[in-house]
Amino acid sequence: MDLPEPVAVDPTLEKNSKERGMKTTTAQSPAPKAGAETLTRSLEYRDLLAYGLAYIAPVAPLATLGFVWNASAGLVALAYLLGALCMYFTAKSYAVMTEEVPNAGSVYGFARHCLGGLAGFVAGWLILLDYLLIPALVFLLMSVGMGTLIPEIPRAAWLVILISSAVGINWFGVTVTSRVNVFSVKAQILMVLTLMALCIYALYQGKGSGGLTLAPFYSAEGFSATHVFAGTSICVLSFLGFDAISTLAEEVKGGDRKVVGRAIMHVLLIAGAFFVLLTWVLGNLMIGLDVQDPATAIFELTADRIGPWASTALAWLLALIVGFTNALPMQIGVARVLFAMGRDRQLPHAFARLHKKHGTPHIALLFASAFSLIVAIVLRNDIDLMASFVNFGALSAFLLLHLSVLVHFAWRKRSKNYLAHWCVPILGIAVVLAVFSGMAATALFMGAMWLVLGLGYWRFLSARHRVELAV
Repeated sequence: MDLPEPVAVDPTLEKNSKERGMKTTTAQSPAPKAGAETLTRSLEYRDLLAYGLAYIAPVAPLATLGFVWNASAGLVALAYLLGALCMYFTAKSYAVMTEEVPNAGSVYGFARHCLGGLAGFVAGWLILLDYLLIPALVFLLMSVGMGTLIPEIPRAAWLVILISSAVGINWFGVTVTSRVNVFSVKAQILMVLTLMALCIYALYQGKGSGGLTLAPFYSAEGFSATHVFAGTSICVLSFLGFDAISTLAEEVKGGDRKVVGRAIMHVLLIAGAFFVLLTWVLGNLMIGLDVQDPATAIFELTADRIGPWASTALAWLLALIVGFTNALPMQIGVARVLFAMGRDRQLPHAFARLHKKHGTPHIALLFASAFSLIVAIVLRNDIDLMASFVNFGALSAFLLLHLSVLVHFAWRKRSKNYLAHWCVPILGIAVVLAVFSGMAATALFMGAMWLVLGLGYWRFLSARHRVELAV
């Protein structure tokens, strides 16, 4: 392929690029103004921790309880335990790569740096399927809840209200969002701890299994590896979010490369322990319950085993606390990936524009929010299918993440750190493939179509000489 003649690079831009850990490029389009693509470094470790926990959401298992219960044949706690183990290898690879490539593009930047332009684009394209659809899924779930509580307002109107509220908060920058994240995490933890206390009380009143047994982890009669992996493939959705911390790598105070990796590992550890404990309690209480609709299983459970008042109270708390705060970090994550790919001209460069006052990638934020609204309306009756699409994008990108670690450290650098640079990515690839085996055929097919569409767009970029840009 004939490359266009190099253009001169502004010395100030070159200096700024080096400070961000990026190579200067012989861009085929006009170079941006110096400093125009630099995110503000305003975050500390506690902000990253709050962001990751808010993204994952301590209440996440409540929304998917019925689906995991059915898929795993009642072994919900085991499915979540395996999900946490699966995500450990991925989190470890993220932690390793964030020290090497502190890029706002997350796995897009990692794969582009280690595997080349095509692999980087594919990783970014696939992770966008995750990051673009997760907010839509959350908005849709919350609109269903609010529509049930206040049926006079149609679901579409609730979607507009919820999305507009999230944009309004994120518009003023990641520091403002971080304060809301801290409040949201504290409120959700308090809510879940209260729910678990009520469930344990109901158990020892003779409901469900009549106590805390190991039934949600293992059952000799109902155990099936196929069912467990099917449940685990759904559980992965609840853990998605620790990886999004890597999108904030360019906004950490002092540029400490290790703090992002620490936050990623700690968020996964906290969430994993919390989820397994929660589903252990709920799984025991679910025994003997005939679930009518897996989407509302938690409300059926609380109404039948605790009381109608508990179900109503939980619905209101989830709608008000989670509905108006849980999508905030999700919008931030996708906006940062769009920003990074726009900065590298892999997507429209408008996504790399930053708000003059607040320093946020506002064009990317508005696009992601509009996309979420459209998808939520179109797939409003296919929640489980949307969840499968999200998992396909995330797991596919995780494969490229592990390959990045292997190629960069094990092959190129001949690293002697056999645990982190050899064993972890190899085991990570094996576990991700195992989870893929339990995914619905429809999700695999539609995910493959998304990949084909991305490769077609890559050919378009190649024809316009926009794929040779350095990382």
